[in-house]
Amino acid sequence: MSMIKYIVKRILIAIPVLIGVMLIIFLMLNVVPGDPITLMMREHIKPELIERMRVQMGLDDPVMVRFVNYMKGAIRGDFGISYKLNRNVTDLIITAFPHTVRLSLFAALIAWIIGIPSGIISAVKQNSLVDRFFMSFSLLGVSMPVFWAALMMQYVFAYKLKLLPVSGHDTWRHLLMPAIVLGWSSAGTIARLTRSSLLEIMKNDFVRTARAKGLKESIVVVGHALKNALLPVVTMMAIQVASLLSGAVITESVFGIPGVGRLAVNAIQNRDMPLLQGTVVFTTILIIGGNLIADLLYSFIDPRIRVE
Repeated sequence: MSMIKYIVKRILIAIPVLIGVMLIIFLMLNVVPGDPITLMMREHIKPELIERMRVQMGLDDPVMVRFVNYMKGAIRGDFGISYKLNRNVTDLIITAFPHTVRLSLFAALIAWIIGIPSGIISAVKQNSLVDRFFMSFSLLGVSMPVFWAALMMQYVFAYKLKLLPVSGHDTWRHLLMPAIVLGWSSAGTIARLTRSSLLEIMKNDFVRTARAKGLKESIVVVGHALKNALLPVVTMMAIQVASLLSGAVITESVFGIPGVGRLAVNAIQNRDMPLLQGTVVFTTILIIGGNLIADLLYSFIDPRIRVE
């Protein structure tokens, strides 16, 4: 019962956060220069027709009235009509989201496969050349801008070596480069967190007791220390999945993947306010949900934790 109360409490806390984000985004986008009617018509039109369309679309109403109307639609899952594409924003997001999910899950898988073993090896080989190599590699992934890593990989693996397609989303070969680019930073974070957590756990008494019993170092590390060291890592992994789902903007744009991130970029370039608002609200919901799932996972994995 306490778990249900905790979930309800977190959802109730998330509601004002979401409303606040929607209000801030709505107010900011409504002060951006540019007339949506002119954008939709794509040509010079008579002032009388512009005014008539403004009335029909409710753009002549006060800002707060428009925000309340927008909130009413958002509660029903209706984020309005795209100015540029003249399609329902919700339908556009639903169509684009599967592409973002595929890319993000592929990137998360790569991050976990690279990050966790790198962190374990670095902890076991602390202060060695191997440790310095893996930590330098992870620091490079965290520090390097995504767009630069994407362009460099395209140049090397697509243009020079011709091993992978430069863009697209049809097969796993198309997704491999963008997934590596997107997952590299996450892999670096996971590697450093795994290393620090494992080093801290290996200082505990139960690890020293296991060693005193004559157990092999591999059994001590994997069987005793690792399962405790991975608790914060699992939480970070859950949060990163939500971050990857909402943060693939640059990667999708560089590699031509028609996901939610690319929708957001196109909305910014075209001053398409309903589409941009819809993508921002959608990604906010993903981040809030990801944090809630991470907290619940942590409480399930570690029996010492009580949500109350």
